[in-house]
Amino acid sequence: MEKVRHQLNEPDSRIAAAMLAAPRASWRTVGRALGLSERTVVRRAAPLFGDGTLRATAVRNPVHFPELIPLALRIRCRPNRISAIAATLARRPDTIWVDVLGGGDEICTILHLDGPDARNNLLLRDLPATPAVQSWTSHVLLRVFPAAFDWSGGLLTETELTSLRPDPPARLSRPALQPVDHQLITALIEDGRAPYTDLARRADTTALTARRRLETLVGGQVLRLATEVDLARLGVRAEALLWLTVAPGGLEEAGQRLSRHPQVRFTTATTGAANLLVAVAAADLDALYHFLSDTIGGLEHITTLEVTPILTGVKRTGLVRPGSL
Repeated sequence: MEKVRHQLNEPDSRIAAAMLAAPRASWRTVGRALGLSERTVVRRAAPLFGDGTLRATAVRNPVHFPELIPLALRIRCRPNRISAIAATLARRPDTIWVDVLGGGDEICTILHLDGPDARNNLLLRDLPATPAVQSWTSHVLLRVFPAAFDWSGGLLTETELTSLRPDPPARLSRPALQPVDHQLITALIEDGRAPYTDLARRADTTALTARRRLETLVGGQVLRLATEVDLARLGVRAEALLWLTVAPGGLEEAGQRLSRHPQVRFTTATTGAANLLVAVAAADLDALYHFLSDTIGGLEHITTLEVTPILTGVKRTGLVRPGSL
């Protein structure tokens, strides 16, 4: 039986939205942005992180890790085995998200595979050897549009979002990775809000160096900090993946525009018949309909659209959701 997920109250939802938009923002910064006292933010936010309602992590950008192969897989399998297959995929350390789609016979998973051998083993050995898997298609992620990474569920005003990020780090072009960075990245994937002293201890460096390297990694888009939350607890009742076919000349414009929409939490250009994958989070089916008719319908160069509703999210941003299956 699916676990009942109660919606957060208004102050907690706004604090969660602030954590989505600015995962390492201090409690004082969050309080100032939302018009709450720092003590109130701590009192409300600490239990949310403590019981796993909110979880902070980080995701590597494959552009800066040439050995990684970012792949989206659509896997059709026997419905009576879909929970087991989704759980198996979620346990893999190289899966970033795992969603059960449509009528309950399809899974979409995003993977960061560690090179061609890992890719070939998955596609040519592991999937064919799984009897419950009926078919699959693979799509290489060519470009992830970063604007959607500031997604906050539409719960915050532009003024509040700006005050959460008063001094964004300067963006660097492909900063050179240092040995200390790999230890920092591992620690941040485990806990994206770990104090600099803890990061320094894990990386065998100083807190000042840990802070400077983290700012370099985030500013250079080597690493994306993220906060994970069950979107149903923020009032999101209709999630879907959109598989769009866009004329090549309009792909960049469509990706950029959609990634900035408040209902879009992820946008990527892909290989395959559908060359743009968009993850949408809407309040309800009516809001999803208006997004399709107004937002998608208002874009030029889109030739086909497939909508696959998300039944349940098993894993997001590299973290397995408690009680998801």
